[in-house]
Amino acid sequence: MPELPEVEVTRLSFASRIAGAKVLSVDLGKPLRWPLGCAPARLVGRTVRSVRRRGKYLLIDLDRGLLLVHLGMSGSLSFATDLPAPGKHDHFEMVTTQGALRLNDPRRFGAVVYAEAQDVGTASTLLGRLGVEPLTDDFDVDSFHAGLKRRKAAIKQVLLAGDVVVGVGNIYASEALFLAGIRPTVIAARLSRPRVARLRDAIRDILGRALVSGGSTLRNFSSASGENGHFQFETKVYARQGEPCRVCSKPIKLLRQGQRSTFYCAVCQKA
Repeated sequence: MPELPEVEVTRLSFASRIAGAKVLSVDLGKPLRWPLGCAPARLVGRTVRSVRRRGKYLLIDLDRGLLLVHLGMSGSLSFATDLPAPGKHDHFEMVTTQGALRLNDPRRFGAVVYAEAQDVGTASTLLGRLGVEPLTDDFDVDSFHAGLKRRKAAIKQVLLAGDVVVGVGNIYASEALFLAGIRPTVIAARLSRPRVARLRDAIRDILGRALVSGGSTLRNFSSASGENGHFQFETKVYARQGEPCRVCSKPIKLLRQGQRSTFYCAVCQKA
């Protein structure tokens, strides 16, 4: 958290407003997960061309180079012309001619990294192993099935790994597996093509609905415009352990997979 829907909602909330802006200053707070990779003064005078997304990374294209922004576990961006004075959890601020872009990250697992190009250096390392984007036409059943056939881990953990398909984080993996009727512990390679097709459709459906709802705000996520998400009120299994399944009324179960909480219905997700 934040996951693909929250990152895309963040992008949409400021991308058009910052496009064409010239960088006036860059200030850093406490160290983040990775260093910026250049002296902040080197970014002054550069122009923001566009803001893209790859998986859970925001890519801020400059007239020279780009910034990769990752929100980590607790980060959020703000973009405005009248931000208050920076607080103790504000660790990056880029002031431009069209407003200030600020990263707030209490746990400091996020990062802002400069790269000369997307396919070199740190950018290539961070982005090079990412899987297919789930909301594009490239996310087809045949390639998804082939990717899963090579994986001997539980399907929930494969989805979280991000090297087969990107951005399906903990909330949305639990929800998609429920919608597809697949137990989160089943080995990915054992899924038949029809079940993979159901899962592919479920992933697209869940992520699409999360985008419409502005993502999920469980703790402190908000878009760059300060708006909270509402998908958390629509979940069928996530964070509902012990509550009745909305389909069969049996209690939702909780298990731990790879240090993450997994929520599922033992009746609706039999295998």
